[in-house]
Amino acid sequence: MSSYHLAEPPLFTRLRDASSVLIAGAGGGFDVYGGLPLAVALEKQGKKVHLANLSFSDLRRTPLDDWLVPGVAAVGPETPGNDDYFPERGLARWLATTGREPIVYAFPKSGVRPLRAAYAALVEQLDVDALVLVDGGTDILLRGDESGLGQPISPPLSTH
Repeated sequence: MSSYHLAEPPLFTRLRDASSVLIAGAGGGFDVYGGLPLAVALEKQGKKVHLANLSFSDLRRTPLDDWLVPGVAAVGPETPGNDDYFPERGLARWLATTGREPIVYAFPKSGVRPLRAAYAALVEQLDVDALVLVDGGTDILLRGDESGLGQPISPPLSTH
């Protein structure tokens, strides 16, 4: 028999016993921002929340001291990087204005095995007991061989 009930969404039921949660943007870009409402709700329940993101940002200027382990950079409000596109630093800056820990962990594009190892190392280092992957679009549900892939904000596909 399921322990779910209408007053508690199933995700919160699954996270009930977690004390430290890592919310990570799975598709890159601004996906981690989609996890902010969940992060705030979990913090209100007294849980420690960490944020991470698969990064499309150029992390090569990130100081060596900010790399926790291979494949995981701790991005803060002052981390050097592209001023035109650096979602993780923008989020770290906002976190600082709210009094939260102003760190967003960033995973550079690397491939499945290195990314899995980076996640495992971060989970161990932060003593996380739950991981929630967030995707801001629909691409996380796709296989990649679909015809006419696109996001709702993508321009219309040509019919010519």
